[in-house]
Order: sequence, then structure tokens, then C-alpha cells
Amino acid sequence: MEVFVVFAALSALGLAAYSLQLLAVRSFGQASSVKKRDEAATFPSSSAFLPPVSILKPLKGLDDNLFDNLESFCKLDYPEYEVIFSLQNYNDPAYKVVKKIRDNYPDRDISIHVEHCNAGLNPKVNNLIPAYRTSKYPLILISDSNVLVDKNYLREIVQEMRDPEVGLVSNLIRGMGGYSFGAVLENLHMNSFVMGSVCFLDRFLKMPCVIGKSMLMRKRDLEAIGGLNSVKNVLAEDYLIGKRIHDMGKKVVVSGHMINNVNNYWSIKKFFNRHTRWGKLRWHIGGAKYFSELLGNPVFMAFLPILIDGPSQWNLLLAGLVSSYKMAGDSLIGRRIGTDLKASSYLLSPVKDLLIGIMWFVPLLSTTVVWRGNRYIIGKDSLLSPCLLRPSHSVPILGGQIPPNRYQF
Repeated sequence: MEVFVVFAALSALGLAAYSLQLLAVRSFGQASSVKKRDEAATFPSSSAFLPPVSILKPLKGLDDNLFDNLESFCKLDYPEYEVIFSLQNYNDPAYKVVKKIRDNYPDRDISIHVEHCNAGLNPKVNNLIPAYRTSKYPLILISDSNVLVDKNYLREIVQEMRDPEVGLVSNLIRGMGGYSFGAVLENLHMNSFVMGSVCFLDRFLKMPCVIGKSMLMRKRDLEAIGGLNSVKNVLAEDYLIGKRIHDMGKKVVVSGHMINNVNNYWSIKKFFNRHTRWGKLRWHIGGAKYFSELLGNPVFMAFLPILIDGPSQWNLLLAGLVSSYKMAGDSLIGRRIGTDLKASSYLLSPVKDLLIGIMWFVPLLSTTVVWRGNRYIIGKDSLLSPCLLRPSHSVPILGGQIPPNRYQF
């Protein structure tokens, strides 16, 4: 009975924290509506603030819904912007996709930049560095390939830059799609833990959380913190960019404009790989704060008494009640943010939380991560170093020792 009491108390603590996340999501939506009304009253349409923007899209491989994702950035209702698709080589299957998109939109300022860049160990930053070098506007927007946006996306988020004290604008992300088991789990986690955490940190702790799927900033602010080269050897480049801009005295803002992260056909292996990697990232950045994630997983805590003491009546009741509350809360968030997950998908919320609870322990036992086919050792503040599996493997050559092939279209 003592085991039950302990874990029942921990589960109640986790449910309280989760309830605050539910409240934060609701509060964030209300605050965003009020802010839009205030901006409309303060800045009438006759004084529209629509500065030109360079959109950088680093690409590698074929993500779910890739064509539609990338095409959505060519349909923006915005007077002047450029889109730069950046790839490492012509053999990347994403090259044919972006070439077709460019051909379909000859009236848009779209360029495809192919350059083998190995300036650092972060493959995304390696893709971004050549694109950034060729971008022509003072405002840049970095966006991942699995993001789908509506036509008002850029017009709305750029309004935050009216304030010269704002240094970076990120967005709320919702998971959409989910045609496979792994994809449903990913979208459930995106729409509960990630959405709830971002809103909670922003609304209650005043700690905006930067997610690299959408980052709008001024070039001069990025260069003031050392530019992209300063984050070329870290895993969490988005977090560090946001932190350094904030430390510089600039505001980091999370826009209430929701963007879509499309996940359709994920495997369970991809789900595990992603979240063990993210867990290692948060462990090496947050340190002891990482333990709050385990305490904040009430479903995992509620099932532990069954593992320790067996399926007694009280243990099963605790697990059932906590799971029911979590399914109802996740469903409420889903309706609130307008995700397209089926109602039956929320029956998997407890399963997802149990898997996340198991994966929580992996970062304590392993310091290696696999990302985009590369294996690294992760250190403090997500600093990467090469991980050699066999003597025949060579360390990636850094610093431009391999002459790059540059092509601009």
C-alpha cells in the first residue's frame, strides 16, 4: 500500500502540472486573439508593415507531404519575399521536387542552391550556411521541410518585428496527418507534451521556447551572436540561437499563428530515434531540470505500481483514472488547436506516454545520437563530436578542406 500511496501522490503532482499546461494552451489562444485586436487598432491597414523576407528551406530526402509543404511557401499572400531551397547535392531526391515547384511558379522569386558544405557537424546548419550567404533581404525566415503553412503565415508573424526590441519570432506547431502507428504517436506527443510545454513556459514562466521549424529574425541580430557558424557543431541550434538573442537583450516571441508539422507515415523506429535524440538534447542542456519530465508524466507514474506490486484493484484503478484524464485532456487540446487526429487516436495517448517514460531513461545511459545518417557524441549544451564506429570510418573534414561545388540557379 505504501508503494501505491507514493505513486498516487506523484501521479497527482503530474496531473496538476498537466492541468496547468491545458490552462496555458487555452490562455495562449485567448491572449493571441486579444493581441491581434490590439494590433489592428494600433496599426491600421493603411500603415501595413510588410518588409521583404528571405525564406531559407534546408532540404534532405523526402519528408511526408514534401511537395505540398514546400509549395505552401510559394502561395504566401505577401508582396516581396524570396524562397531559397538548399541541398547538399543533386542526387538528393528532394532536388526533383523543388525543381518542379520552381517550374510551376515562374512568377515567384525561387532559387535552388546546391552546394556541398561541411563547415560543421550539424547537417541542417551545413545546409543553411550557403543559403544564408546568398539571401538578399535583412529579414530571414528559417523553416523546416516538414512544415505546411497557410497564405497568411508570413503576413501575420512579421508584424511582431514592428517592435525593434523583438529579436526572434517562433511559432506554435501542431502535428497533422497520422496514417501509421508511429505517426499517430508523434502527432499525439507534438500536440500534448510539446504544445503544452511551449505554452506553459511562455504564458506562466515567461520563457519563450524556440522551435527551429519556424524562426524569423533580423540578419544583424543573428550576426551579433556569431551567425550560423557559431552553432554549426551543436545539435540544438534553434535553442542556442534563441537563448543567445535573448541574452543579448532582445525579446524572443512565440507567435499564436499555428503552423502544421505533417507526419503521415512514420515508423515506430523513427519515433523512438527522434525522441531518444531529443531526450539526450534536453538532458545535456537542462541537466537536473530533465528529471521534471519524468515527474510530469502522470501516466507512467500511475503504471509503475502495477509493475512493482502487480495488478491489484487499487493499482489498476489509479492507472485507469489517470489514463482517462490524460486521454480527455489530449483530446481537448486537439480540438482547441484544430488538429485532424481522429477521436479514436486519443486512445493511444497512454501508450505514447508509457513509451516516452521508458525512453526517458535512455539519455542517462547513452551519449550518442544518430541524425540524418550520421552518428555523434553529444556533450554539454548539445555540443557534437564525431563518433567513430570502426577504424575504417573517417572523421568528417571540417573547415572547407574539401573544395565545395557551388551552383546557383
